[in-house]
Amino acid sequence: MKETFGKFIVFEGIDGAGVETQGKLLCNYLRKQKRSVERLYYPDYEGPIGRLIHQYLHKQYEFSVDVQFLLYFADFIKNREKINQWRKKGKIVICDRFFSSTLAYQGLRGFPIKKALELARTFKLPRPDLIIYLRVSPEVSMSRKYKEKKDLDRNEADKKFLKKVGDSYEKLIKGRIFSKWAVINGERSIEKVLKDIKKIVKPKL
Repeated sequence: MKETFGKFIVFEGIDGAGVETQGKLLCNYLRKQKRSVERLYYPDYEGPIGRLIHQYLHKQYEFSVDVQFLLYFADFIKNREKINQWRKKGKIVICDRFFSSTLAYQGLRGFPIKKALELARTFKLPRPDLIIYLRVSPEVSMSRKYKEKKDLDRNEADKKFLKKVGDSYEKLIKGRIFSKWAVINGERSIEKVLKDIKKIVKPKL
């Protein structure tokens, strides 16, 4: 009998792209389809590493790009065995951001992509089956974030930086870095975006 191996799907996008919303909706949809689903969020603000990242994002600390990379990387690595075990049990793992975020953000700030990928291989970081990129403009990003909250972090409040991060993601997509990528226009209604996500995900399961 053939062993079922669960899929690992990551949502990516600049701040305000709808990553959390669509990740949650996809999980709910798959559970209604009687699929076994687990969900992770990054940064994991409930854990000690994520709390330190939160403090950095809100300018309570200043870290070099190397320290930034290692903090985010440690946040992913701490769940490596958990992700692998879930997949071995045939579960679908849905992740709000993952290593690809760090490639985009810390890569833009100067951390070498080649070195990052070498570390991912060395530490056997789980590789997603698919990364879904929700494409939105910096203007849409900031508009959504201001509606959601007033206290924007250092990334969310910087329009020029958001534009550069979007360009950084586009390079990763073009180079098919770290996984297969699917691009969706995230500026439409939540329902239309979800419909496209379902079309992309169904054949992969």
